[in-house]
Amino acid sequence: MTSSAVLLQFLNGLAGASSLFLVAAGLSLIFGVTRIVNFAHGSLYMLGMYLAVWLSGRVGFWIALPLATVAVAAVGTCIEISLLRRIYRAPELLQLLATFALVLIVRDFALWAWGPEDLLGPRAPGFAGAVEIAGRPFPQYDLLLILAGPAVFAAMHLFLTRTRWGILVRAATQDREMAGALGVNQRWLFTGVFTLGAALAGLGGALAIPRERASLGARIGMFFSNIKTGYRSLQ
Repeated sequence: MTSSAVLLQFLNGLAGASSLFLVAAGLSLIFGVTRIVNFAHGSLYMLGMYLAVWLSGRVGFWIALPLATVAVAAVGTCIEISLLRRIYRAPELLQLLATFALVLIVRDFALWAWGPEDLLGPRAPGFAGAVEIAGRPFPQYDLLLILAGPAVFAAMHLFLTRTRWGILVRAATQDREMAGALGVNQRWLFTGVFTLGAALAGLGGALAIPRERASLGARIGMFFSNIKTGYRSLQ
């Protein structure tokens, strides 16, 4: 294998990792504050993909991205208020079963709404071509994805370190009981954190559709494996 091929494979891996970073950041944020291992996080990623594909055919790709992100964030808000808020102090096994039930609900909804067939997303307007790197073509959109991950990381860092809400999130991550004793409304803090985590998952899924098809099981199995591994490491 030539050095140019290795470089392109490396860049391709970075592009794929960039969208997955958004999902992982949301999952880490949710777990750090609520201490719930959210099995349904991969389903929010999948839902973001389906919504982005569906909306792209109606309003265009670039408008579909924020719309899909907001829609998944709204779903996350409903999930936290209607279900997770009731089980924060429940045994861990019950929490896992509840979030696993959400996986089945979201999957059945996607099956009902869009059918069992994989959906092919559109090309991103303005980034449908390729650039030459080391004498070989490389997709322009993949370069955009490579830049998107660090940009979101920087925005999240500034948000969590320079805003009052971010400071409260970090305080709740370190000591939830003390944060509550100091007057922090943990109920709405948890809701905001889960909504932000869901939005990141939806954005990651929406950004992925020019590179891969939306399917019922595209990433869910991988997320199950990663979450199980992370959960075992906490034992």
